[in-house]
Amino acid sequence: MKILVINAGSSSLKYQLIDMEGEIVLAKGICERIGLEDGIFTHKANGNAWTTYPVMKNQTEAFAQVKKALTEGEGKVINDLSEVGAIGHRVVQGGDRFDRSVVVTEKVKKDIEELAALAPLHNMGALAGINAATETFGEEITQVVVFDTAFHQTMEPKVFMFALPYEYYEKYGVRRYGAHGTSHRFVSARCCELLGKVEGTRIITCHLGSGSSISAIKDGKILDTSMGLTPLDGFMMGTRTGGFDPSAVTYIMDKEGLTPKQMDDLMNKKSGTLGISGVSSDDRDIEKAIEEGNERAKLAWDMRTYQITKIVGGYVAALGGLDALVFTAGIGENQPLIREEIVNALSYLGMKFDPEANNCRGVERRITTEDSAIPAYIIPTNEELVIARDTLALAQ
Repeated sequence: MKILVINAGSSSLKYQLIDMEGEIVLAKGICERIGLEDGIFTHKANGNAWTTYPVMKNQTEAFAQVKKALTEGEGKVINDLSEVGAIGHRVVQGGDRFDRSVVVTEKVKKDIEELAALAPLHNMGALAGINAATETFGEEITQVVVFDTAFHQTMEPKVFMFALPYEYYEKYGVRRYGAHGTSHRFVSARCCELLGKVEGTRIITCHLGSGSSISAIKDGKILDTSMGLTPLDGFMMGTRTGGFDPSAVTYIMDKEGLTPKQMDDLMNKKSGTLGISGVSSDDRDIEKAIEEGNERAKLAWDMRTYQITKIVGGYVAALGGLDALVFTAGIGENQPLIREEIVNALSYLGMKFDPEANNCRGVERRITTEDSAIPAYIIPTNEELVIARDTLALAQ
């Protein structure tokens, strides 16, 4: 069966068409700047890539571009949309209503909409993608939603609750939900394969990218994760603050006369590595600035490494030990220096870093020596494959 995997946002639509016989990616691409006059559409297939600049007023028009690319021209990989057996969608927020992937129904769509307050841009974008897929493929095609939060639903109340009046949990669902669950699920499962077991494993997975989170996983199930009610919590990221004293929020709002929306924008889009360095949210720019002697860039780098190391150390205590450490996502897979600094900071656990093995990007590899008490791995994530596998299982 061929599965179309969709990750739809408010102004973008990423896709992959995967032939599940052999799990081969036939085509992939992205529609960007949907709803604007200067859209960008990139399609990759048959060893080549094409970029066009169509106006896409909405997700339905974006799907029309995907349909055309998949079935026509040099990037054609299927003769007709009927060859697509099912569609899998990524949805960021499933709240505590979904602990697994489900087939799309009207009730599921209503739940996604009701949970949008916890991830307004993401959930409503995904819902628009589901509706656009229905318009393009028809009512009869099976659609499946895979929630980023589902993998985290094994957290216990003592872990996911905030120390706010309990009524806010009851009335508004204010609690820790986490994010990047599909990625943590994929790489932790692969790590269990490398360790040769699931039961009895204590794994920490570091999903490091422009948005980042760390998870503690015991016996293949989430014990704790760094992101909270929203993806803002945890440690500093490209433009996000990570966790800090909540009183700083009200203090700055009072001093600067900021509205809640302006403060939210400051914390999500103007903080983190960008806010501290004043240079960029991109690691490549930060490294270059550090080489040029920029002290604020170095401070941003050191703050992030310290915060990651502190969270990992706390999770070692929560797990009662550690059997493996995993790095994944854009920075985790492609930034040798941050891996080196974190593993070396954990040398007190008996971890022994292997600099030669670590000299790589985007490949699966053990980066600790054979006599290291605890192994550390790079495991490239593949969220699209998780979505495709879940979709196939539910569509058959």
